[in-house]
Amino acid sequence: MRKKIPKFKAVIFDMDGVITNTMPYHFDAWFKVLNDAGIKINCYDVYEREGQPGVNTIKELSRERKMKISDKEARAILLKKEKLFKRIVKTRFIKGSRPFLRKLKKRKIIMGLVTGTSRHEMKRILPKYLRQMFNVTVTGDEVRKGKPHPEPFLKALSILGLKSKDVAVIENAPFGIESAKRAGLFCIALETSLPKKYLRRADIILKSFKDLEKMV
Repeated sequence: MRKKIPKFKAVIFDMDGVITNTMPYHFDAWFKVLNDAGIKINCYDVYEREGQPGVNTIKELSRERKMKISDKEARAILLKKEKLFKRIVKTRFIKGSRPFLRKLKKRKIIMGLVTGTSRHEMKRILPKYLRQMFNVTVTGDEVRKGKPHPEPFLKALSILGLKSKDVAVIENAPFGIESAKRAGLFCIALETSLPKKYLRRADIILKSFKDLEKMV
């Protein structure tokens, strides 16, 4: 039997892979720059690390392949990745995300956005009419420790003036789920990027917004 979703005062969304269908562009950019650096990857290498600082991703992947990459080299690779991503990304949306946002807005549910993306990039990808729906936005360049650390969600809670029991999070990746759970939040995971086996720490796992619509 599927677990029922409790009533919450607020819902906090991740962006990449939850609202915007941008993860394939992130993977394409990562694949190119890491391949140039001699690091072979697949989509799961990227998707399961979504949300954490990019330098951490590079260091982890290089360590797994028994390669030594300095912090300076990692930052240079990340810069190349960010430049390539900006060139190739197109604003596309996860099916059902915008109608769901409008539904919550109509119900006067408080909404937040917590993303590992920088504010500048978030504003470039997310249209203004969507950004204005959120009562708070916390971006990757505004925290000292990104996901899976709880700081991004704790910062959003602090700004909203809400307790963790009053807020649900919608995520699509393991580090985002871990960040939300470490902040004491109820987490709903969508299988928009990764299958269920990667999302097991979430309180509820659903295939899509269509399934989520049936439960709220």
